[in-house]
Amino acid sequence: MKPKYWSAVSVSLAAIAALGMFLWPLFMSNTSASPTLLAQGVFIGLMPAVLLLILVEFGAGKLDSRSIAILGLLIALNAVIRLLGAGVSGIETAFFLIIIGAYVFGAGFGFILGAGSLFVSALLGAGIGPWLPFQMMAAGLIGIGAGLLNRLSTRSPRLIIGSYAVIASFMYGGLMTMWTWPFLAGTGTSLSFIPGAPIIDNLTTFLRYELFTGGLLWDLGRAITTVALIGLTGKTLLATLNRVANKASISIL
Repeated sequence: MKPKYWSAVSVSLAAIAALGMFLWPLFMSNTSASPTLLAQGVFIGLMPAVLLLILVEFGAGKLDSRSIAILGLLIALNAVIRLLGAGVSGIETAFFLIIIGAYVFGAGFGFILGAGSLFVSALLGAGIGPWLPFQMMAAGLIGIGAGLLNRLSTRSPRLIIGSYAVIASFMYGGLMTMWTWPFLAGTGTSLSFIPGAPIIDNLTTFLRYELFTGGLLWDLGRAITTVALIGLTGKTLLATLNRVANKASISIL
């Protein structure tokens, strides 16, 4: 198998595994696992997966010493930027750079940028807890999606990126709520997760839970913040990162 196909396979497996860990309630017949134990299991599986993806991307020629340096710089920068918002009242400052960086450098780069940014920002003070592995995976998924957007031929990349930012903001919020829903909603209520129930029934209940708890309003704040930051910085960042990518000869997935 050619290196580029290995890269595509590794990114696809990372995305499938991440989605599986968020959507686990829909396929479980009980909720006996505690959030802490679940988070520990995800973290133990996530770290080797990220390292493996880096190695595969490196072997495929998509990451070299220069692109790794760029990746490290963007992760560090985004980790600091995230502290300016840290999710207060739905204000999220972390995702605009993940989306723009992934759009320029590709899906594999985007996954590592997203997961790495939230990990480093947590170490810097954003908060470490059972939620961190899931935040990393959700941000990684956003990076993968943004990286795939580059395949679209368009003269208005900021419009495409901005539209995706809205979808990604709600997707991130929905995924982060999904994994905690069975634990926080309790049992025996109209908003409770029902183990073993049909997927459609649980999804309908989950949507009511999102509406009742105000999760969608929080996600709207994230979407507005991200789109606004893309509008303010997108033109300059896209031009700068594209020049860097061309000089570093980085090929996207």
